[in-house]
Amino acid sequence: MKEQLAHLYQRLYDHFGPQRWWPGDTPFEVILGAVLTQNTNWANVEKAIDNLKGAGLLSYSRLAELPGGLLAEYIRPAGYYNIKAGRLLNLFAMIRNRYDGSVEALLAEETGELRQALLSVKGIGRETADSIVLYAAGRPVFVVDAYTYRILLRHDLIGEEAGYDEIQELFMDNLAPDAPLYNEFHALLVCAGKEFCRKSAPRCRGCPLEGL
Repeated sequence: MKEQLAHLYQRLYDHFGPQRWWPGDTPFEVILGAVLTQNTNWANVEKAIDNLKGAGLLSYSRLAELPGGLLAEYIRPAGYYNIKAGRLLNLFAMIRNRYDGSVEALLAEETGELRQALLSVKGIGRETADSIVLYAAGRPVFVVDAYTYRILLRHDLIGEEAGYDEIQELFMDNLAPDAPLYNEFHALLVCAGKEFCRKSAPRCRGCPLEGL
């Protein structure tokens, strides 16, 4: 499996090149993006973040004091804006209650504790939590998403019943614990999933993983 994953990574890297994810100027912006990108595309998230930037609100201290309804209006472009505003406020409350309002203290937490703290927040699931752990905190935790599942399934690297934890372990048991590698690998899988390995009408011809 180590060789298969290495081969898969190299093909994707050779085709797409370095992705330099996650887009975001600060760890807090990455955290916001991880929540806002749930069930939407990144272009919509960028519009929501630009709204917050334009209003001078892109900081924990300012957003944590914002009424939920007003926060929802600012992030409206990201879709499900009332739900996501609630999830962000839940996250901000956890940071306030557990870490005295310090995002830096949250991200300095031991990896397992950080992940559990994030998962304790209503509306934060494993993919969102692991995105924050990897991309905002720089810890070697592999993020699994629908693209990852689909690509591995179609290349017979997992069974149809494989769940999040099993797929995550597949990567983490066979790759060195290297956050930049996990970062790049996940980003490349997303590129392949969006451009070639689509849910319907996949573009297999010309895919960098063709024949793998």
